[in-house]
Amino acid sequence: MRIRLCLAALSLVGGTAGLAAVSASTASVATCSDIDVVAARGTFELGTLGAIVGDPVYSALQKKPTGKNLTSYKVNYPADLSLTSAAQGNADLVNHVNSQAAACPNQRFVLVGYSQGANVVDNSIGISSDGAVVGSPIVATIPAALEPRVAAVLLFGNPIRALGRSVTGTYQSRTIDFCAKGDPICENGGTDVLAHLGYTSDADATAAFAATKV
Repeated sequence: MRIRLCLAALSLVGGTAGLAAVSASTASVATCSDIDVVAARGTFELGTLGAIVGDPVYSALQKKPTGKNLTSYKVNYPADLSLTSAAQGNADLVNHVNSQAAACPNQRFVLVGYSQGANVVDNSIGISSDGAVVGSPIVATIPAALEPRVAAVLLFGNPIRALGRSVTGTYQSRTIDFCAKGDPICENGGTDVLAHLGYTSDADATAAFAATKV
């Protein structure tokens, strides 16, 4: 019940916050920037890349003096409660990275995932979200040859955390994974529904982490 309330609240907050979303380019194949920020929004989340996480993180990244130019991509998937939603996002994210990598040999990637979007990113880097809230089995993974081009993985309210899982292996040192205290989506036994909606405040810290990796 707490999880359903949390997802319903996300739908309402996303609808209002989306009005102030930061503008960002979205296209199946973007221009060959230095860094392509690939963002998977949460369930029912509105906004360009995601009003609660994607948009504020992208805006914060743009302000970091990295000397790199950025483009962005909004993962094309339903972000709803259907059984195949996260799997569709997983396939689209991997397809996008493959296409971009072929078109732009020097481009690197920052992957951003919030809530169900974190499941999408988890699957895409080979960490299964099957069994998690709005999770799915892995349907595609970023090829090993492209793994060094993923500069950073930025996760928020990651549902696999509630199962005791986390990002391990080759991506671990490049991953930051926020789970707010009491967030019922990522904390087993969490009861604070509003905690799942508060990750905008972590945008600056996340951008600072990513800036050290790009």
